[in-house]
Amino acid sequence: MTREPGTSVRARLALSYAAFLMLACVLLLGAVWAFLLRDVPLRYLVPNPANLPRIVDPGSYGPAVFGIAVATILVFLLVFGLGGGWLLAGRMLAPLRRITGATRAAAAGSLSHRIELDGPGDEFRELADAFDAMLGRLQAHVEEQRRFAANASHELRTPLATTQALLDVARADPGHDTGELLDRLHAVNSRAIALTEALLLLGRADQRSTPAGTREHVDLALLAEDATETLLPLAEARGVAVETVDDPAPVVGSHALLLQLTTNLVHNAIVHNLPAGGGVRIATASRDATVVLTVENTGAPLDPRLVSTLAEPFRRGAERTRSTDHPGVGLGLAIVRSIARAHDGTLMLAPRPGGGLTATVELPLDRSASATVPVRAGA
Repeated sequence: MTREPGTSVRARLALSYAAFLMLACVLLLGAVWAFLLRDVPLRYLVPNPANLPRIVDPGSYGPAVFGIAVATILVFLLVFGLGGGWLLAGRMLAPLRRITGATRAAAAGSLSHRIELDGPGDEFRELADAFDAMLGRLQAHVEEQRRFAANASHELRTPLATTQALLDVARADPGHDTGELLDRLHAVNSRAIALTEALLLLGRADQRSTPAGTREHVDLALLAEDATETLLPLAEARGVAVETVDDPAPVVGSHALLLQLTTNLVHNAIVHNLPAGGGVRIATASRDATVVLTVENTGAPLDPRLVSTLAEPFRRGAERTRSTDHPGVGLGLAIVRSIARAHDGTLMLAPRPGGGLTATVELPLDRSASATVPVRAGA
């Protein structure tokens, strides 16, 4: 889009400084005339170029040179105001030029550049600091998206390459058992479909907002109960005991996404557990301004450094107990974190004392429901 040329801010500021300076001078000289020269004939107040040499001779001062002196002073103040205003405006706008340069660098793709403006904590400093913080978040987000795209490409390439290898083997050996080939192709294709669906869900959650039509009043305790009932056969098959403490936890958001959040947490806790005799504890609670969903599971002791990376995409926790019947795609906790962020919440992961993992999701409390739902202050 083309932009029409116009007067620069620096020029407008310089003109404004000069105009205010001359206005103040006119008011001052008007006050001098009103209080001191009221009885002087008006002809002395009209600038007379013939009196110009007299203003440099102190012996010639008097009412007769007032008019030419006023004109001379006004011309001097106009030049002084324009020049001084130009310099002052340039000095004051220097931080803005640095911010503009950083903006152009960011628009050109250089997100690592920072303004780092020194000086007093004025509006320019506040703007520069906010811009630096925005660039930092944007750079982190872009780098995360690049890593995610690379990992997603690698993960999607694996089932496609496996399918290609199976087909090449079948083509090279026409007498090969087609039933076994179909079973393996079905397993590989199912994994590719699951991965694609998880990527789509993660992309939907990563929008960091929920459409207005999908926001509704939801009790997180009921969602946790639904997720537990759905996954109870899986827990029984794996010998995992499930314990629930479902205090009311009202929130506002997308029912589908919040159900996916609770389901992912419960599924993750069941699958990544002890080989036998494991347990999962699911609890919801309301606090003063938030609701909390906590999912704990037993398991092997976890390194805190590993735990801090488990919510990153395609981090499956290689040191955690896993089985081949539910290998996952490494997006479960990443989806949980994205859904929590989309609802202005947080996901916190911590090693559980004695082994296993504690996952805690905090979401804003639905205050419209707090009048009918008992809330435990400071829980």
